[in-house]
Amino acid sequence: MATHNNSNQRSQHNAPLYENGGRIPPHDKDLEEAVLGALMLEKDAYSTVCDLLKPDSFYEPANKKIYEAIQALGAAQQPIDMLTVVERLRSDGTLDEVGGPVFISELTSRVASGAHIEYHARIVAQKYIARELIRFASSVESRAFDDSLDIDDVLQGAEGELFEISQRNLKKDVTHINPVIQQAIKKIQDASNQSGLSGLESGYHEIDKVTSGWQNSDLIIIAARPAMGKTAFVLSMAKNMAVEYNTRVAIFSLEMSELQLVNRLIMNTCEITGDKIKSGQLTTPEWNILLQRVSALTTAPIYIDDTPSLSVLELRTKARRLVREHGIQMIIIDYLQLMNATGMTFGSREQEVSKISRSLKQLAKELNIPIIALSQLNRSVESRTDNNRRPQLSDLRESGAIEQDADIVCFINRPEVMYKSGTDPEGRDVRGLAEFIIAKHRSGSTADIELRFVKHLARFQNWEDTTNSTPAKMGSKLNDNFGTQQFGGGSVDLSSSPEKDAPY
Repeated sequence: MATHNNSNQRSQHNAPLYENGGRIPPHDKDLEEAVLGALMLEKDAYSTVCDLLKPDSFYEPANKKIYEAIQALGAAQQPIDMLTVVERLRSDGTLDEVGGPVFISELTSRVASGAHIEYHARIVAQKYIARELIRFASSVESRAFDDSLDIDDVLQGAEGELFEISQRNLKKDVTHINPVIQQAIKKIQDASNQSGLSGLESGYHEIDKVTSGWQNSDLIIIAARPAMGKTAFVLSMAKNMAVEYNTRVAIFSLEMSELQLVNRLIMNTCEITGDKIKSGQLTTPEWNILLQRVSALTTAPIYIDDTPSLSVLELRTKARRLVREHGIQMIIIDYLQLMNATGMTFGSREQEVSKISRSLKQLAKELNIPIIALSQLNRSVESRTDNNRRPQLSDLRESGAIEQDADIVCFINRPEVMYKSGTDPEGRDVRGLAEFIIAKHRSGSTADIELRFVKHLARFQNWEDTTNSTPAKMGSKLNDNFGTQQFGGGSVDLSSSPEKDAPY
């Protein structure tokens, strides 16, 4: 049998479809014809295999055209049998190309029943994936030999193509409800033994009450405008989870280097200001504090990857390895808009971000762990009136798909940054106040939660925790002495701390 050159399939790639030493690509003509015959014999056969097969799954050109006709009939919810398929092929002008009515009749006569159609269809689908892998390998080989191409572009393109192929092969069978019910009951029992928390504790009590902890397989989006403290929040949370609860956390930082992240964690844990960490100008007591408290970080199960412009496939590969080798329980990505889906073609950046958000949700389900992704908000939140500057779902930047894919969408809002003042438009004291707004919660309620932001340490903490901070409950009167705290034998003015002390 001669190798068929599929021009439609090949048009998507620059390399020849197959370059495998003249060997015939994997296929099974008899099984393809058996599947087509069964589809025209059994009334409900198409609904059984429509998720498994597409026209390109068939190697023989005639078989591909016949399945296209069957697919069109199925999409139109019309009967699928020998007569309707012949008529559809005739109207498409392809009946003679496939062998005419005689060949269609022969297909049905060769099959006794459609009892094994799903098994046969899976084999046809597997052989298609094998052909795609052969084509992929040939394409990569050709591009690797081309000196005119940048090897990084070749590598990124290969990652994207391989990701697409692997996604086509991700199929999951249905599950009977009984084992799922048993699993749900066990989670309820576990939660009852852990003060109502069925997920991972964040260290922020009011957030954990609403979410019952970060849940496995959830995609959580935490969004804010620049300088609101997105990175500071997730680092504070990662430190809480790793140090206090021994939760294994992986942080993918696309914006900051691993050294910058660790310096932020040292600020947070050792309670030493950022300018002193940068300059190294520490007093003897501060050095003692640093050396004493940093030991908690050295043993904390925190893993950092600062690969810039991380692609979806790179993240998936690294995340799988982290879960397998280190038992990672949660992944944090800072931030989503800096990721890319290199190797795939998109009409706009919005489509690319949509693909990234869907891929993150799929990865959370696959690994069965929560994934927290930071996201930017667009500028519209700043252009609204003073009394309406709280972020909302429509402010999510570049893609509405983020809102759709996420199980939880949260916003961080610091009124003193938004209004550039220690008071809000109603005159209330908002210094140190951070609002954590749960705007979407697929499996629970929404809420507005007050946290405290300690500026000189770039740290978020529970509102009732006043360690190294000054109380400023919303609605309280301004205090002339607000912001002066004893620290390391001296005083630190929290209300006028320079931005370099707290890089956001």
